Amino acid sequence: MKTRLWSVCALVLSLAFFSGCAKPPAEAIEAARQALESAKAAQASEYAPRSLANAETAKSTLEAELKAQEDKFALFRSYKKATEMATAAKAAADQTVQDANTAKEQARRESEALIGQVRAAIDEAKQMLASAPRGKGSQMDIKALEADIASTEASLAEVERTYGEGAYLRAKAKAQATLQSVNNIKSTITAAIEMRKQAMGQR
Repeated sequence: MKTRLWSVCALVLSLAFFSGCAKPPAEAIEAARQALESAKAAQASEYAPRSLANAETAKSTLEAELKAQEDKFALFRSYKKATEMATAAKAAADQTVQDANTAKEQARRESEALIGQVRAAIDEAKQMLASAPRGKGSQMDIKALEADIASTEASLAEVERTYGEGAYLRAKAKAQATLQSVNNIKSTITAAIEMRKQAMGQR
């Protein structure tokens, strides 16, 4: 009888000892949190939103597991799964940082290239307008086109300012819109020149 009693006591003491060791993986959890903060600082919400969503989902899953263990009786808590989840959450956040940096660099290169294209297109539009026919029958409002070109130059300055601020996706979008505007001006000039030639040929 005494032997059985001692066995039960020993079992209870063993369970109490092991449950005392079952504590949340504080270091792993903090590492995952810091990695996610680094992802946000890398502008992941703009440059890698899908990766960021995955990282945040991993963090939420980890928090749910920690809560589930906290709700259990102390003797039955286990943080093995939570430790694995914390490691996975950190890995997802680290990947998000990498994805954001890669996408940001790509956007920087693309916006830089577009700025060069816009600048060249504006110069070409100016040259086309300078050599365009004037006077009666030209079918071209020179003053209006000059104003349009000036407007695209102002837009280009805004694109370059945005690029300088490091907002490469916005700079890219603005550059694309500006390039389209310049191309429309060039098309207008070309059409007017063709109409002028046709009119002269009919005389």
